[in-house]
Amino acid sequence: MERRQFVASLVAGGCAGMCVDLTLFPLDTIKTRLQSQQGFHKAGGFGGIYAGVPSAAVGSFPNAAAFFVTYECTKSLLGASGAFAAPRAAPVSHMLAASLGEIVACLIRVPTEVVKQRTQASPSSTTYNMLLATLREEGVRGLYRGYGSTVLREIPFSLVQFPLWEYLKTLWSKRQGHTLHSWQSAVCGAFAGAVAAFVTTPLDVAKTRIMLAEAGSATAGGNIPVVLCDVWRSKGLPGLFAGSVPRMAFISVGGFIFLGAYEKVRRALL
Repeated sequence: MERRQFVASLVAGGCAGMCVDLTLFPLDTIKTRLQSQQGFHKAGGFGGIYAGVPSAAVGSFPNAAAFFVTYECTKSLLGASGAFAAPRAAPVSHMLAASLGEIVACLIRVPTEVVKQRTQASPSSTTYNMLLATLREEGVRGLYRGYGSTVLREIPFSLVQFPLWEYLKTLWSKRQGHTLHSWQSAVCGAFAGAVAAFVTTPLDVAKTRIMLAEAGSATAGGNIPVVLCDVWRSKGLPGLFAGSVPRMAFISVGGFIFLGAYEKVRRALL
């Protein structure tokens, strides 16, 4: 990848991340409270829906920038190799690139997500106080609680979203005979995001519960199958898909803004 492409991916990814995270933050708060063990109303209901927004604001640019730089670099490297150069191998290339991008991005995303979600579920506290409380009680490891469950949620999500996004763009582009406009790429991103969001909601429920659990509890241990079984026993199928509607709405609209803004800014820089 050329330096110009690298910088374009970095800046475009960061701008796209900030746009979507700050625009759709209230929906994310509602989803977190629906998935909380203490229940929606005890977690704050519709009050203080911008609780935790400083954490999201700080983490969104570097998180999205890290993802897209890794995604584009990996795509470029795989595309240059013989095994992944064929058009049939493109979905596999996109899956591997997206998976690696998520692993790298989660190193930034998880600490901000832990602080953000705990503040969303305890709106009487501030982001700064929640950060200090987490470091005091659990140390730096507390900021990475749920890293494994987040990666295991994000990789299946990306395995669905990005190959589907690339496929829809290719299909639409072939039908109209020229490269898609940014808004068309955004529409493809919205559809791909909605499908991926619904499929991976149970993993998102598990991730939220692990991050919000009290230190030392069984749930805080991060065993995803155990957490999912516990949700299944206590709340059944609706519990596993708690928050799926706001999650799909958030990610569908988010996919439109995120991938549309990414394509727009990247093309402008190139």
